[in-house]
Amino acid sequence: MSSEKMWQALATVLCYALLCGAIAWQHRRRQRAAQRRVDALLPATPGAPAWWVAYASQTGQAEELALQTAQALHTAGVPVRLAPLSQLRLADLQQADRLLCIASTYGEGDPPDSAVAFARHVMGQVGARLDHLHVGLLALGDSTYAQFCGFGRALDQWFNAAGAQPLFDRIDVDKSDPEALQRWRQHLAHLAGTNDLPDWEAPALQPWRLQAREHLNPGSEGEAVHHLELVPEHAPLPAWQAGDLVQVEVPTAPGAPRDYSIASVPQDGAVHLLVRQARRADGSPGLASHWLLQAAPLGATVMLRVRAHSGFQIGDNASRALILIGNGTGLAGLRGHIHGRLAAAGHLNDAATVPRPSSVAPMWLLFGERHAHADAHHRAEIDALAVQGWLSRVDWVFSRDQQQRRYVQHALAESADDVRAWVAQGAALYVCGSLEGMAGAVDDTLQQILGEATLQQLAQAGRYRRDVY
Repeated sequence: MSSEKMWQALATVLCYALLCGAIAWQHRRRQRAAQRRVDALLPATPGAPAWWVAYASQTGQAEELALQTAQALHTAGVPVRLAPLSQLRLADLQQADRLLCIASTYGEGDPPDSAVAFARHVMGQVGARLDHLHVGLLALGDSTYAQFCGFGRALDQWFNAAGAQPLFDRIDVDKSDPEALQRWRQHLAHLAGTNDLPDWEAPALQPWRLQAREHLNPGSEGEAVHHLELVPEHAPLPAWQAGDLVQVEVPTAPGAPRDYSIASVPQDGAVHLLVRQARRADGSPGLASHWLLQAAPLGATVMLRVRAHSGFQIGDNASRALILIGNGTGLAGLRGHIHGRLAAAGHLNDAATVPRPSSVAPMWLLFGERHAHADAHHRAEIDALAVQGWLSRVDWVFSRDQQQRRYVQHALAESADDVRAWVAQGAALYVCGSLEGMAGAVDDTLQQILGEATLQQLAQAGRYRRDVY
């Protein structure tokens, strides 16, 4: 190797190390800032009884509402302790007087990943008594699921069975329903003895322009999947992280924005989405997907806002190897992380022609769809990254290209030794795609490969993250 090439290689290594360090530093800075906000809520007078505000969050909404709740109470003079539900033990609840709990539901009634241990080890204790505890519960959910607010309802039933006293009837929130959130604020104001609590409205939707739309799976047996690109109409491109979401509101469904995983990073110059045409039970098209894919012309205005998804961001995994697992349009969230790593290494635009430096941690993609001939979304891009080693391994799994159905969980099981080896060497696991059929089966397979306790430890450490729907 010539001295010039050697210095270029060293410069690339140094730049990547600095960028990974910057990402990790920013994450730790946000954690420290959050901790300072939490510390500021503690009682000013030693021995003063504090109210617990606990949250079980998957995408970050419950966590944000819990912080707003705690800050509002603190402003009203109420001493508060804020914590994720996973940190509370039965003894904490037995010693507490008041608990305000914000709990989201994952899919069909499951607890968020972070609250699985609480559900099993605290709620699973037989004969637990909480007779002196007064509880207010805000349950977050989506009424399109059969088990609407399922985990919040389970929590409510458990508190009641343990003898806890409700401060007010459980409030169920359907997709950020402002009226339900207003009822929560009214109860807080009453409990705190004030009429002056701040509003917690979500950031306003902004006009974006639909600048590109590409049909990715012509000839597929499944519904059409399109790649969309959107840019702000009047404002600069906002900042977001790989793993974040956008909320899109369509003219035919005002007040009911639809969440989509972002398939790009800001360095791409636009928000990229992968959208599949949805179908209702009666065969009619979903409102949001139909409008985005068919009714809205190119150049149309789309009302949109970016929303942080703390549970699927890179966090402290910026320099770790990544195992990326998904199916269908779940490729969007995984592609966001792939692009995030390329951007951090300074090779977002030329990675297809530049080999991965050895200093950049590898990525392994396992992706499932129906047929190779029609459903291999972004295959040219993925294959090019594999040739250059940015994706050191790619497992394409096409369920209907053979007589016996084969899915990503089968590919995982067949590579169990490799999964264990990657995890032992520090890899993080990211899963994105359909909850029904894929995510549950992948979780079961990972438990079989790694053990349930190990998988829980990885989740608590932020090394097992999911964005499933």
